[in-house]
Amino acid sequence: MRGFMFGAALAAVSAFSAAHALGRVADVSVIDRESGIPLEMHYWRGQYWVAGEPGARYAIEVRNRARGRVLAVTSVDGVNVVTGETAGWNQSGYVLDPEADYQIAGWRKSDAVIAAFAFTAASNSYAERTGRPDNVGVIGVALFREQALLSPPIASASVPPRAEAAPSAREQASAAPPLPAAAPLSADLATRLQVPAPALGTAHGEHEVSYVGHTRFVRQRTEPDEIIRIRYDSRENLIAMGIIREPRYPPGPSPDPFPTHEQSYVADPPPG
Repeated sequence: MRGFMFGAALAAVSAFSAAHALGRVADVSVIDRESGIPLEMHYWRGQYWVAGEPGARYAIEVRNRARGRVLAVTSVDGVNVVTGETAGWNQSGYVLDPEADYQIAGWRKSDAVIAAFAFTAASNSYAERTGRPDNVGVIGVALFREQALLSPPIASASVPPRAEAAPSAREQASAAPPLPAAAPLSADLATRLQVPAPALGTAHGEHEVSYVGHTRFVRQRTEPDEIIRIRYDSRENLIAMGIIREPRYPPGPSPDPFPTHEQSYVADPPPG
């Protein structure tokens, strides 16, 4: 298969916290694009969750931990972020060099343009607006290691530094197996009906410039070496579902460290 490749330099080592999903092949973070800070990950009942803010733009950062190149087939709300198809393993993805990382910031419109990812009400999400509401609220990255080639790539191109890792050419498959969600949303239905705010999805945001190039990539296996799933909703809803626990304070007024506002000097002690 053919694919795309970005020309960013290897990423500098950075400190990781509970803001990323650790994998064997790659690590995945959800980045707030306004601040550049990863959203905090909450691990709950075997799943990663992040809290999104309606209207906030975000990016999916994938860091390759492998010694060779990897292909990251990426989906948002059950939709392939490159082709717009209902997501499947045998579809287009992003090729990352060894130990490199990159931020996937939107739905790919062409080799030069994306439509930015932005949190929005599920009813306004790209998936729901295109008639596919069943998997709104989940990000998926299916990772494939590269098969060693006996000959050099047939087509490759580099692009300006920090340009987005580009998608591979679509595989010629009559039916690609769907990329599964972390758990059926119906399993959460009773809980989600009680949440105080509308569920979040991902909008088809404003167009931005994002250049890509093409490269050849042959997968070692037909099935992913690893799948990383991250679910998301508003902070308010994650608190209501018990995923985020707010600190509890003792009842009653808080003690005041400065109970008087009178201006004076330190008095002498009583006579001894």
